[in-house]
Amino acid sequence: MLGVQITSSVPYHMTYPNINPIALDLGFIKIYWYGIMYLLAFFSAYLLANHRTKQLNNWNKQQVEDMVFYGAIGVVFGGRIGYMLFYNFSVFLSDPLSIFALQDGGMSFHGGLLGVLLGMALFNRKYNKTFFSTMDFVAPLVPLGLGFGRIGNFINSELWGKVTTSQFGMYVQEQGVVRYPSQLYEAFLEGLVLFVVLWIFSEKPRAPMTISALFLILYGLFRFVIEFVRVPDVQLGYLAFDWLTMGQLLSLPMIMFGVYLLLKVDRVQE
Repeated sequence: MLGVQITSSVPYHMTYPNINPIALDLGFIKIYWYGIMYLLAFFSAYLLANHRTKQLNNWNKQQVEDMVFYGAIGVVFGGRIGYMLFYNFSVFLSDPLSIFALQDGGMSFHGGLLGVLLGMALFNRKYNKTFFSTMDFVAPLVPLGLGFGRIGNFINSELWGKVTTSQFGMYVQEQGVVRYPSQLYEAFLEGLVLFVVLWIFSEKPRAPMTISALFLILYGLFRFVIEFVRVPDVQLGYLAFDWLTMGQLLSLPMIMFGVYLLLKVDRVQE
């Protein structure tokens, strides 16, 4: 069923929707919702980037198209490589070719971020732009794509939230338990909220590095907090203290580097 229903066996909880991850089966090819979410992410970034060029005189349509292309390549390859290195390293060591098994799933935001940074470095080299001028331009374009990705996780019934008795949980019929819909929490905070904040903040001229710093701090904080209601990857579990996850460990450097950039901006402006 595609809709969200209220189950009578578990009062006051919405039922986790059973959505077919295949959006369209043409026989010779299957189109997955997760792939559609990625296309929506790149398309939204393209539209938003073109809108931002109206405020800036040092960007043009060709540069936007190349920026999205470099970014997309960085997201896909960085996300996959990051997942295998950060979350599935033992499998990678035993079978290095598994890194190409995209059909098995497994993408890492932090790996994708590193891939985008590399892609933007190549883009800057081509167009002779400075690193943070590009990243300050790109940062507000990213959150909506992150939100679409989390919706894809929700449709795929992956990255489960923890079992809960809270009314904010959703009843998973196949498992017979109520879980936090952590994918939707991430879509809301990392996607919608982060987008609104960055977009409004970037509407006015800002000191270099400021927009990038705000992205790093807010994403890192949102991800760190949501990890508390999300089940850790089964192959890793908790890394320490019975609560620290790989997602939190990878988000901490983002927060610290973002704070460092803000402090550096303040010192420059004094």
